[in-house]
Amino acid sequence: MNDTWYALPGVWAYGAAALAFAWMSAQLVLQWHPGGKPAMLLAMAAASAGAAAVSVAFLIEPTLGLGWLVALLDFLRVAVTIGFLLALLGVRGGVRKAERGGRGWAPLTGLGLLLLTLWFLVGVRPPGSVEPNALIRQLAYGSALGVAVFGLVLVEQCYRRTPPPSRWHIRPLTLGFAGLFAFDVAVYSDALLFRTIDFDLWSARGLAQALTVPLILLTLRRRADWSFDLSVSRGVVAGSTALLLTGLYLLVVAGAGFLLRQFGGSWGRALESVLVFAAFLLLAALALSATFRAKVRVLVAKHFFSYRYDYREQWLRLTNTLTSIDAAQPWSACIQAIGALVESSGGALWFRAGDQGYRQVERLNFPSAPDALSDDDPLPRFLFRTNWILDIGDVSRHPANYEGLVLPAGLANARDAWLIVPLLTGAELVGFIVLSKPRVKIDLDWEVLDLLKTAGRQAAGYLAYAQATEALLEARKFDAFNRMATFVVHDLKNLIAQLQLLLSNAERHRDNPDFQRDMMRTIEHVVGRMHQLTLQLRPEASARERPQPVDVGAVAQRIQSSRMRGRAGLSVEADAGVLAWAHEDLLERVLAHLVQNGFDASDGEQGVQVKVERRGDEVLVEVTDQGKGMSPEFMRERLFKPFQTTKETGTGIGAFECQQYVQQVGGRIEVKSAPGKGTKVSVHLRGVAPARADVEAAA
Repeated sequence: MNDTWYALPGVWAYGAAALAFAWMSAQLVLQWHPGGKPAMLLAMAAASAGAAAVSVAFLIEPTLGLGWLVALLDFLRVAVTIGFLLALLGVRGGVRKAERGGRGWAPLTGLGLLLLTLWFLVGVRPPGSVEPNALIRQLAYGSALGVAVFGLVLVEQCYRRTPPPSRWHIRPLTLGFAGLFAFDVAVYSDALLFRTIDFDLWSARGLAQALTVPLILLTLRRRADWSFDLSVSRGVVAGSTALLLTGLYLLVVAGAGFLLRQFGGSWGRALESVLVFAAFLLLAALALSATFRAKVRVLVAKHFFSYRYDYREQWLRLTNTLTSIDAAQPWSACIQAIGALVESSGGALWFRAGDQGYRQVERLNFPSAPDALSDDDPLPRFLFRTNWILDIGDVSRHPANYEGLVLPAGLANARDAWLIVPLLTGAELVGFIVLSKPRVKIDLDWEVLDLLKTAGRQAAGYLAYAQATEALLEARKFDAFNRMATFVVHDLKNLIAQLQLLLSNAERHRDNPDFQRDMMRTIEHVVGRMHQLTLQLRPEASARERPQPVDVGAVAQRIQSSRMRGRAGLSVEADAGVLAWAHEDLLERVLAHLVQNGFDASDGEQGVQVKVERRGDEVLVEVTDQGKGMSPEFMRERLFKPFQTTKETGTGIGAFECQQYVQQVGGRIEVKSAPGKGTKVSVHLRGVAPARADVEAAA
């Protein structure tokens, strides 16, 4: 018996593990729920508690019998833990339940059982025992390491296959089991490297196991019925497969390194170092290789699932690719989206543009083809009639199967050309995509062809939508230009009216110096306004500066003194310093139009009054006339509608333009009128606070 056993760290570590797992077993018994998963977890806890307790006894009294019992119980603990994880994943007898889908669990589970068997046959040895055959010893460490890696793969898959809403329940459990297997990976990796188990690491293993118990019991508290919704996806299985292949690869490298060290003589250690470096370099290259990742996805699709594609995932990726790229580059999005379905790294797109035929509009890692194809060329006619996915190589080898179709020389001779995917929308062939050869060999079965046909129609709809959107934007530009031209024509009519007024008075006042000065000012004003109107027709003129503080009374006075010179009966009553948010030139046009309408309605017999005042936070401009007035029906249905007028020479756009501008600067227009009783137009504008006006003036 070891007299100083109480000073051994392993005694306390495995003692803590024995107590922790015994407590866990008691909790499982007290909260018992019928079913296979709790029973297997109880067996795992009991085996762990027994292994830890016997380990304490072995450290106190290191006999051969206790050593064998420690090894056997530890093996039982790991085997039951792996069985629990397989049960949690829904695996029975190495085969997944049919309703879960997938068919690749049989070889994966078989590999795990093979590793467990190998570990049992050559790896179950008492702690501290020395195996005379170094090759057997390394094989034992390697099999134990493989079992630990297999356990990590199962834990990782349990977590990743759990839908995000349910991961809160299972996260502590997977973290605890991951800790158990990760520590075993550290122990046996060190043993494989140095050809013996580090006793300190083996002692600390007991405390590490004890620390995982609270995490496992936390899952029991969160979900006592052990019913977790697990789902499977190709991305999850591909990740797990890659992790498992990486673990096996590292095991092979470790075995090769051991053989080099054993039989390499004086070069053994040097060759082992070079091998390890080359192995990690190759692993990094494979991890970064798109071709390798594609091969893993194809391997998973062939051997783990009854269908090649996860259609929900493929459709989401297709839609995301089509919509995530800039709308100005729809061609590139279609090539990338279609190519990603079959691991193609490039291609080209031919699109039908009016009467110009089918032209290559975009290419990615594909040669240029400047020649266009007309609607009567054999390829477009064949694609439209059959909607077939064409294998270019097969068309060249067996033209009789394709009604004697002869491909254009640019496609038939392209080195990387592989498939032609038609883009059909309704009863129209809008184009076709030529894909480059894939990174890995793809079997063109019915599933691949159907997916490409459906994706081709989706891409065709996307291209048609992009084309229609572009045409709509162009039409809107013309519509905006025509609307601006209509406003300009209306303003030109008012300017022409001013010039006609000058001409009508020229005969009588041509020798009057005051009239001549007024005429020059009016002509100068008309020329300036006409220049501003021509500038408004430019495309970039649509973006106007923000409204500025404008002295509304000064604008009204300017209309009275210059624009309405010679017009009798225009009176203006304006408070001094009344500022509103507006554009001075446009506000002048609005008020001038309202005044002109007042005179037109009055037939020149009555006057027009303009009143400007501040009312609270608003600036109110009232234009009042005593003319013919308007009916309620006209004001409600026609007054502010474009191209509605009662004037013989009117355009019907002035009132509409006034309302649009006033609303643009945050104001509103109210009209009160009655037949035979005149009209009052009230323009409400956002006023500028006096303090803000002082700041603007200072600036």
